[in-house]
Amino acid sequence: MCCPRIRTTAFNLDRLTYAGNLENLKDIESSDRYEFIKGDICDRKLLESLEFDAILNFAAESHVDRSILDAAPFLKTNIAGTHNLLETARQRGCTLVHVSTDEVYGSAETGLFNEGSPLLPNSPYASKASSDLLVRAYVETHGVRAVITRCSNNYGPYQFPEKLIPLVILNAISGKPIPVYGDGMNVRDWIYVEDHCRAVDAVLHRGRPGEIYNVGARNEMPNIELIRLLLGKIAEQLGMSEDRLTGLITFVKDRQGHDRRYAIDPAKIEGELGWRPETAFEDGITRTIRWYIDNRKWWEGIISGEYMKYYDVQYGERLRG
Repeated sequence: MCCPRIRTTAFNLDRLTYAGNLENLKDIESSDRYEFIKGDICDRKLLESLEFDAILNFAAESHVDRSILDAAPFLKTNIAGTHNLLETARQRGCTLVHVSTDEVYGSAETGLFNEGSPLLPNSPYASKASSDLLVRAYVETHGVRAVITRCSNNYGPYQFPEKLIPLVILNAISGKPIPVYGDGMNVRDWIYVEDHCRAVDAVLHRGRPGEIYNVGARNEMPNIELIRLLLGKIAEQLGMSEDRLTGLITFVKDRQGHDRRYAIDPAKIEGELGWRPETAFEDGITRTIRWYIDNRKWWEGIISGEYMKYYDVQYGERLRG
């Protein structure tokens, strides 16, 4: 996404891969401050043809499981694509906010990761670590005004169904088995998507070039605990039997290289930029479940065709085993 000087406030540059959906932005598509451009950050000529003052690099392949099946798209987007954006920022003298992930730190045995913690990624998805280092190199070598954010797990409306929270919600609504990797005790920190967006906005306007900011909400929870919480709320909202929904939980063979725990310390962004998450986890989860219940047409159009082929590749054998 780029913020242009003259004719619009924001360009939304998106390649519209499987998880891209223009329906998600229908409420702003007619705004004279917004323009959608179908394109790829790996296309240097396209980037050079646009005029803008800042770059927000949200571009990424979407899911760890897919990176295990095929790492190539992740390496291309994270490394070649980020390089193109850095070159563009260097030539234009504009600001770049590079949106990364807490997964670059690897698994936290104890304590919390801070911005100075070593990068020890354990999956091809976390090739974001390579792009983080490339951003750092361009800051040090070329003086590019770049800032890195590393966020914990997002949740909220419009999230693609392959992610844990919508996967649980939709499978529960549909009465399908809910696959749970390993023993379900892998821990993640969850942040509502709007809080993450406010953090990125704060970093864009007030972040110091060359700095890294961890973005988390201090909502650590084992996956199985989260799943049981979701099922209880779904049962309550739909008037269903919680026991019947809990019976859908199916423990399956664990993911390769599955990090046990992610845990980051957001004290720096809180202290320096005054950002804090505003959405209580209980409220955010309730709101998210309600959105998927009320927007069945949106997700029914997704959980078919190519998505179901992927679902069978990822979970079919595990569920049958």
